[in-house]
Amino acid sequence: MVVFCTFIPMDSFRYFIHLAYNGKEFNGWQVQPASPSVQQSLESTLSMLLREKISVTGAGRTDTGVHARNYYAHFGFQHRFHADELKELVYRMNRVLPPSVALFQIFPVEAGIHARFSAVSRTYRYYLSRKKNPFLADFSWRYEGKLNLEAMKHIASLLPEYTEFSCFSKKGSETGSTICHISESYFIEEPGLLIYHIKANRFLRNMVRAITGTLIEVGKGKMDETGFRDLILNGSRSDAGESVPAHGLFLEDIEYPEGFRMKSV
Repeated sequence: MVVFCTFIPMDSFRYFIHLAYNGKEFNGWQVQPASPSVQQSLESTLSMLLREKISVTGAGRTDTGVHARNYYAHFGFQHRFHADELKELVYRMNRVLPPSVALFQIFPVEAGIHARFSAVSRTYRYYLSRKKNPFLADFSWRYEGKLNLEAMKHIASLLPEYTEFSCFSKKGSETGSTICHISESYFIEEPGLLIYHIKANRFLRNMVRAITGTLIEVGKGKMDETGFRDLILNGSRSDAGESVPAHGLFLEDIEYPEGFRMKSV
């Protein structure tokens, strides 16, 4: 074994992984045939270090090219790790994983805690660069056209009033439900950057990029409040704005119930 651990003959222990990744080199989170993914990188590295086939479950899918500052996944293992052993495992994984993936921590949770289904909220931010900047080229979408920012801010503030968002769901997606509860939706202005911030209990596939693209249409004067409200109530995906490029989107954070972490022995 790469790390020492104490064996306890009972159901497998569950561990959360806290990580970040640059999505540029990956075809999203989920394992795909003959395509690099974050999930595949984690599973192969863990399986090699622990000398056992390990399956990793993520907090949700991210599309090709989308980044994550704070992402969580879980895996089960038949051994209870001590705290120093978990630190050693993180260290060894970071040495093996590609530079585009960084592990922050591995920690134990109760067996019933699930990286995807136990999450209570997710926060995304879309970064729009307003002038040429080579250091932002891979992490923001450059758009220098004229925008009515006040109109965009106003329309963004309306989103928490609604819960049904099929008009922002990628066509052909098997979502099961198009109901989402948005708690935050606003813009942040920084020098040379316009950042769209949105927080909800869940998101549909491609939803944030579609909303951002629609808000750009508002900024261009191509959609007003009446048109936006009608889009949500009666429109389809083809009526909304185009999806903005993936490389400007970050999964910023995921929240879980208080006290979901266990102390390792």
